[in-house]
Amino acid sequence: MRYRYTERMTEVIQIDPARIDRELLRPAAERLRAGGLVAFPTETVYGLGAHALDRAAVRRVFEAKDRPSTDPLIVHVASMIAAEALVMSMPDIARTLAGQFWPGPLTLVLPRSARVPDEVTAGLATVAIRVPAHPAARALLELADVPVAAPSANLFSRPSPTEAAHVLADLDGRIDIVIDGGATTHGIESTVVDLSTATPTVLRPGAVTLEQLQALAPGVTMGPATPVTSGQGMPAPGLLEKHYSPRAPMRLYEGPQAVNAIVADARLARNRGQRVGILAADEDRRKLGAAGGVEGGPPLKIVALGAADDLDSVAAHLYAAMRELDAAGVDLILARAFPARRGLGVAIQDRLRRAAGNRIAT
Repeated sequence: MRYRYTERMTEVIQIDPARIDRELLRPAAERLRAGGLVAFPTETVYGLGAHALDRAAVRRVFEAKDRPSTDPLIVHVASMIAAEALVMSMPDIARTLAGQFWPGPLTLVLPRSARVPDEVTAGLATVAIRVPAHPAARALLELADVPVAAPSANLFSRPSPTEAAHVLADLDGRIDIVIDGGATTHGIESTVVDLSTATPTVLRPGAVTLEQLQALAPGVTMGPATPVTSGQGMPAPGLLEKHYSPRAPMRLYEGPQAVNAIVADARLARNRGQRVGILAADEDRRKLGAAGGVEGGPPLKIVALGAADDLDSVAAHLYAAMRELDAAGVDLILARAFPARRGLGVAIQDRLRRAAGNRIAT
């Protein structure tokens, strides 16, 4: 039976992440234990949580998000001990990586135990697990005292939410509670590493870089960039060719002439009467001033993500900027690429390419 959404508003609980009042979080923890849906901040993005061992609650997550059942969920737990209860075994490499990056933005894929239902794993023999670092997420998990399956708290394929307002824009009335802890820190999702095979493989680049992983485990490799198609069982979330996407069509520009190409294409689009939004670096603003087009034409909206070499800032602002351009009603989004050969740039480039649905100009 499908869950019937009501006309009621989602309850908002405001908390100060620098000074957690656990009593404020107690109703949300109780709601999770009872099978409800609770959105909460993590250090990466906001997650939409459900009791991971409650099949009906997990199914509600998919319904609320309009998410296909072939896309597995990440289970959030409060400790290594809680993680061990959900897997067949915890190999040495898992303990090494968890010891360094848990709590934090690293997800480990391991053979699951019989406790984890198929609804969480898309029927796969593995489960994705992480221990988040955000103080509100940690307090909530400790109070609920259950493993919490939590994808990003947005409608499926939309940009992930980095503020509670983004959650409400997509899911108000579809979920029970959202915990408002302000803007998230990293702004992009956790790194997903598959440890279920002989070669440890990064399935999804994220806030923990390949270089950081290899410093502890040199055998970790980057998985193929080939996206999966909908209808397939996915080994990790966020692997579709088009994902994290704004409503407006988006085009990504790569190469040394990216900004010049954006200027030219923005002028053409505005001359056709289109409202154009641009995702850029701080230092691009002067050059982008030439993208004006016809006098009196539709306004041009430029959102700067930070300096081109400040990838922490770019990552933190990326999804909010996409949502800002959608809210402005643009018809087309043009985005420049950022340094992508190593470090955090790999994850940023992955998100930009998927947001553009691989519509790339070079």
